[in-house]
Amino acid sequence: MAELRSLVVVLGDQLDLDASGFDGFDAGVDAVWMAEVAEESTHVWSSKPRTAVFLSAMRHFALALHEAGRPLHYTHLGAPGNGGSLGAQLQADIERLRPAQLVMTAPGDWRVLQVIKGVAQVNGLALDIREDRHFFVSVREFAAHAKGRKSLRMEYFYREQRQRQRVLMQGGEPVGGQWNFDADNREAFDAAGPGQVPPRASFEPDEITREVIALVNTRFAQHPGQLDSFAWPVTRDQAVQALQAFIEQRLPSFGRYQDAMWPGDPWLYHSHLSAALNLKLLNPREVVAAAEAALHDGHAPLASVEGFIRQILGWREYVRGIYWTQMPGYAQRNALDAQENLPPWYWTGATDMACLRDALGQTLAHGYANHIQRLMVTGLFALMFGVQPKQVHEWYLAVYVDAVEWVELPNSLGMSQYADGGVMGSKPYIATGKYIQRMSPHCKGCRYDPAQRSGDSACPFTTLYWDFLMRHEPMLARNPRMALQVKNMARLSDAQKQAVIDRAAVIRRGELGVVHG
Repeated sequence: MAELRSLVVVLGDQLDLDASGFDGFDAGVDAVWMAEVAEESTHVWSSKPRTAVFLSAMRHFALALHEAGRPLHYTHLGAPGNGGSLGAQLQADIERLRPAQLVMTAPGDWRVLQVIKGVAQVNGLALDIREDRHFFVSVREFAAHAKGRKSLRMEYFYREQRQRQRVLMQGGEPVGGQWNFDADNREAFDAAGPGQVPPRASFEPDEITREVIALVNTRFAQHPGQLDSFAWPVTRDQAVQALQAFIEQRLPSFGRYQDAMWPGDPWLYHSHLSAALNLKLLNPREVVAAAEAALHDGHAPLASVEGFIRQILGWREYVRGIYWTQMPGYAQRNALDAQENLPPWYWTGATDMACLRDALGQTLAHGYANHIQRLMVTGLFALMFGVQPKQVHEWYLAVYVDAVEWVELPNSLGMSQYADGGVMGSKPYIATGKYIQRMSPHCKGCRYDPAQRSGDSACPFTTLYWDFLMRHEPMLARNPRMALQVKNMARLSDAQKQAVIDRAAVIRRGELGVVHG
């Protein structure tokens, strides 16, 4: 066997033929390494949709590598002697292939980075870790932005990137005269509902994907979720088609209804592109450019285009910077000392709360929920219930097809659960059931009343909201953005407060009709 110069490690979320890890690749002396291992579906109890997305996309990328003439060493999940973990499989293949060095694009998971570094060190191999070009902002650039700041607010970072990247700018001013059109993007659907929403960009499983679905249903039969409706893009071509479909069909109404929810309709006007972006099947630059072109062509209004671009150029880049500048300690933060266990019905959807039943049901069916369902339904309940942040983080990482730790951890632990004590958010995002009633019709079909904070018909969201204010009053009273809510809580009589406390205890013990079976 000819001497192998570089073994290029490619992870399941690095499926890009132009990734930095391939710079200088020479098929005569270099080879690519990929591996499917059970640990990536068991270190958190990964749902069937999430596992299937990764495995199918990886196998399709392996074909693309072969077509590109790049030698590949690929280990399938069921291969004899599969090491079971990335570290064990890489170690076995290093012993067999004897590369002179390892090369890789920077991973998106702290745990995986430590594993690869450890294997390289044990074998005395140089490890060349290269910048991930799938982001507008490098980790070093974000660290420079963050240096010396008392707080790391996304809005300031976003404005800086708009200027730096020359996106939605006219000279030195933002297009339309303002940076943020969030106030225009908070509408709910009227009583008639969302109407004829364009169909989701879906892709019929091919032979490779069908094999993966059968494998996942067998190998991970006890894992949550279903694969009956699996239709996610798993190739570069499919991802581009999904982007084009969003721009043409959904973007014009995206902004207006991005915070709205409707029972039984998981897709609405959202893009459904985050999985393709996080697998690196799409580049954020092409996504932002397509949205900006839709504005210039008169196809989509500024509020929709700005709101969407803010998610990509602003929020996505921001959470990655937070992750890599705050790890590894960030994952252990628990500023509110939340210690409750995650209710078991998060894994089944078996709850009498209509909004949660809908969000959890679609999550398990599709591996997807929109950002409001994640922040203001599943996340909000867990926050006010007092769930240990690490358990919340591991649930989100397990169930969503777009979940890679660099993006999931800050969103769940920081933004949703306020476990970082305000690194990301200026206050905990808490609300009564009235918020859900305003943004959806879920409450009409629910046995609980969002206007009631105690008593048998009280909405658990409303009960837990007031309970949260009481439990954290000293901390919240010091936060200017929470002053009014704390003041409202102070108006409750001792008897009213005790009724809330008693009702919250019943909820936490699972003694309502909240749990079936």
